[in-house]
Amino acid sequence: MGRNTRKRRSSMANKAIAASAALALGGGGLIWANFYASAHESNSSGQNQTKAATAQVATIACPDVGQKLTDVPGKARAGVDKELANLDKQITEAYTRLASTRQAQAGDASFVQNAIVGPLKDKRTATIDRIRLDVERVGGKFDRSMSQLSACTTQAAQPQTNAGQQNGGQQQGGQQQGGQQQGGQQQGGQQQGGQQQGGQQQGGQQQGGQQGNGGQGGNGPVAADFVDITKVQGNAQLGVGQNGLPANGGSGSQGTFTSNCGTNGNDNHNTDNVIVAPGVTNGAHHLHDYVGNQNNDAFASDQELAGAGTSCQNQGDKSSYFWPVLRVQDGTQDFDQNNDGGGKEGNVGKILQPASAQLKFVGNKKGNVVAMPSALRIITGDAKAQVNGNANANVNWSCTGFENKVQLKDKYPICPQGSQVVRTSNFQSCWDGQNIDSANHRTHVAFAQADGTCANNFKAIPQLQVRLTYDVPAPKLANGAVTNPYAVDTFPEQLHKPITDHNDFINFFSQQTMNQMVDCINKGQQCK
Repeated sequence: MGRNTRKRRSSMANKAIAASAALALGGGGLIWANFYASAHESNSSGQNQTKAATAQVATIACPDVGQKLTDVPGKARAGVDKELANLDKQITEAYTRLASTRQAQAGDASFVQNAIVGPLKDKRTATIDRIRLDVERVGGKFDRSMSQLSACTTQAAQPQTNAGQQNGGQQQGGQQQGGQQQGGQQQGGQQQGGQQQGGQQQGGQQQGGQQGNGGQGGNGPVAADFVDITKVQGNAQLGVGQNGLPANGGSGSQGTFTSNCGTNGNDNHNTDNVIVAPGVTNGAHHLHDYVGNQNNDAFASDQELAGAGTSCQNQGDKSSYFWPVLRVQDGTQDFDQNNDGGGKEGNVGKILQPASAQLKFVGNKKGNVVAMPSALRIITGDAKAQVNGNANANVNWSCTGFENKVQLKDKYPICPQGSQVVRTSNFQSCWDGQNIDSANHRTHVAFAQADGTCANNFKAIPQLQVRLTYDVPAPKLANGAVTNPYAVDTFPEQLHKPITDHNDFINFFSQQTMNQMVDCINKGQQCK
């Protein structure tokens, strides 16, 4: 495994010390720096409580280069991935300088532009040009207008308070980054914190305005990110079953294949992402749970993954299933309090092991499915949806007993006593028939249309549905504050928003087991 790895959890008896927010960003987006102290309260029971307060925040908004790279030749991808990681490092360094030069900024209005933003643009220009060279050197075409993505902007945030949440009829935040409008979509009738970046309001929440949350470093979550599920009007899509997963209907391939791979009881974690950042240490900047394949880190080759051990009961399934960990921010330290991707980057609190993890493959309601190719990579959801907008967001939050009634996109549910928090991810189930990956890790797969049809001559493959349940102590909301919140690990600038939840899969079923899966699904059987 990689460097940010744990196989067995250490004791967590100590209370957390509030961590400083050392921020990093994957290829572009928003960075924030908390310039003044913010409110942090601890009550007599030892519970951690955070409350919004006036704070001055400086932001740097950088266009996301990685999302724009849709046509990178295979021979250039290794070099391009490393340059995208360089963009991450450059923005991290810019933030560190931003956060450590407050006195200089106070005495010189041009300091940030001259000493931070200007040099950052120069570094990004050189890096984007190296990406161009990597692509053109092997005969690929590069859109030279992408050089414009080197410029970042800064804003001083206005004082904001946590106005709480409303359900229904609110716009899901359009946000402006570097002068470009993104988002602006309505999602589940709830407001996904529209931020003020380049002059828009950040959904009533104070960005960087909470120091604490069990050492969360001021980057969320906040009270507005939570909702009592018993008070939400039913919004689940038709066809969603009791387990929150869409049913096939009465036609097509109606079988299922379930793989039991455990709940990561052996604490197999790292902060790499071999899909997005192969060969890059801490490429995810947040911690993942891994089940199935036991050799997944940034440096694992397909051959190593194919020959690895597996936590799955069916030894024909060596696929890798991984997702960001869920933490409860109750003031407890975990093993990575002082690690990259953990406490150093604002991901703090007690890691929660899922109570259950269901990995089910279902069919296509239009017709039969075909086998997935070995080493097929699929990412569903967008870890940077808070910055990138919601085009690739794919999130379902709910509670047991409510899944056929309420599916939340941009809120964490507060579940009633005896009910578990549920995270559900339904993967893309149409494949281009040729590629196991693509330059932006998305265009080689797609979601089926409403009738089950795969557009653009894509082929229907088994759809992976991941359902995770957690025993989570219910957070308490009072007076614009949240006590003992929980949240998924995120890139720091994503503020631990629920909309950023995502899930990853790499297929390493044996050919025999994959054929059994396809046969089972196409015949309408339920198999394991």
